[in-house]
Amino acid sequence: MKFLILNYLTKRTRDPMVKVAYRNISTMYCCNFLAFFLLTAFFTSVSAEVLTEPQKGVDMHLGVVTCAGNTCHGANAPLKDSRVQQNEFTIWHREDKHAKAYTVLFNDASKRIARNLGIKAAHTEKLCLDCHADSVPVERRGKRFQIEDGVGCETCHGGGERYLGPHVSGTRTHAENVELGLYPLDEPVARANLCLTCHLGTKDKLATHRIMGAGHPRISFELDTFTHIQPMHFKLDKDYKERKGNPNGMQIWAVGQVSAAERFLELFQDPKYQTAGIMPELAFFDCHACHRPMKHPHWDFRESSGLQPGTIHLNDANLLMLRSLLRHISPAQGELLHKALLRLHQATSVSLADAHKEAAAMRPLLAEIRNTVLQRQFTPSDMHAVALDLAGEGARGNYNDYGAAEQAAMALGAIAEALRTDGALSAEKSAQMESSLKEIDAVLKDEHGYDPERMIKSLKTIETILR
Repeated sequence: MKFLILNYLTKRTRDPMVKVAYRNISTMYCCNFLAFFLLTAFFTSVSAEVLTEPQKGVDMHLGVVTCAGNTCHGANAPLKDSRVQQNEFTIWHREDKHAKAYTVLFNDASKRIARNLGIKAAHTEKLCLDCHADSVPVERRGKRFQIEDGVGCETCHGGGERYLGPHVSGTRTHAENVELGLYPLDEPVARANLCLTCHLGTKDKLATHRIMGAGHPRISFELDTFTHIQPMHFKLDKDYKERKGNPNGMQIWAVGQVSAAERFLELFQDPKYQTAGIMPELAFFDCHACHRPMKHPHWDFRESSGLQPGTIHLNDANLLMLRSLLRHISPAQGELLHKALLRLHQATSVSLADAHKEAAAMRPLLAEIRNTVLQRQFTPSDMHAVALDLAGEGARGNYNDYGAAEQAAMALGAIAEALRTDGALSAEKSAQMESSLKEIDAVLKDEHGYDPERMIKSLKTIETILR
């Protein structure tokens, strides 16, 4: 059902190891403190490993053609009796927008953006190539590597110099291939960190307000949804679950939200992205607080910000999603986050320095929230409660901003799909949810014509369905 609310995204533009590790630790150790200590150590090591994105690694990138053989990943259709589908390259080449990320740099919109930015050409500019291609240094490009292949296999899976041979032989485990440079995309924290390098940014690359002002589309992202609409080039079958665990869409959504919130605050504080003249870097603020027709009265008081009319506010959509999540799984942390978010918003109306101070103070709390999310074994009861809270928040007018409404819509789609997969959503309620999600899709189709009242009406319907 998540696809119903994302037609507008597809036109524009779950972690199993975590769960298995926690389950194993909890089984092996009766002492909760020891289990928590080991779990924290495990994720600390994972985080340390995945901070280096494939483009910044040490391995040669050999080119997508090295994965494209019909006995490797280039089959026209899934092969019978194979552990993997073996048509992953074909899916990427035919259906994945990542494969066309480089070629779009030649279209009229990209030419206009380049002209507005005063650069020669988008397809030769590092500013653009860092997200629209596998932009590794020339000395790490193999003989069959082509920048024209866009965001290819090794952009996400890592340079194949060390792992390709053992991977092809089939004699190594997935964990052993990871040790040889294969990026652990099956881990939600790792996947989120990597996807966010372009779908939000890093200290080295960001779709700034200047870039968006030149014509670049607004950036949005949700991990579970975007994994599916890529489209997925892996199948969650018995073999996958035996090798990598059984992904839970609710946890992947939650990991994506906390990862995005952490990255957002990190970038908001980065000295590189501070004031531009008398203005702050507006890419961190809600676009539609300014970019909407003035003839229609849209502003309404939102208790999650506490701000007055005429005050632009930070894009807090991911933090709002976490509030709904935490109210069910960790109310104390939820209350702390709510108060910290209010302080952050209030600080933006005082000074940029005050806002950075509050952002810095919130980051340790988000790290604790990440651990809470990773330890949680999400049940259908969890999913139902969080979805109900999300719908209720929207029904009370807390998603009057398009960005928050967009995240809520993707969240409800992801959770509804997880409930359906677990058999926890009756056929009747599933059909009702589908109808409501279609309505939300229509509400969100045009971000410039977004009608908060229609969104509230749709979310009240979903709230009724879930009660």
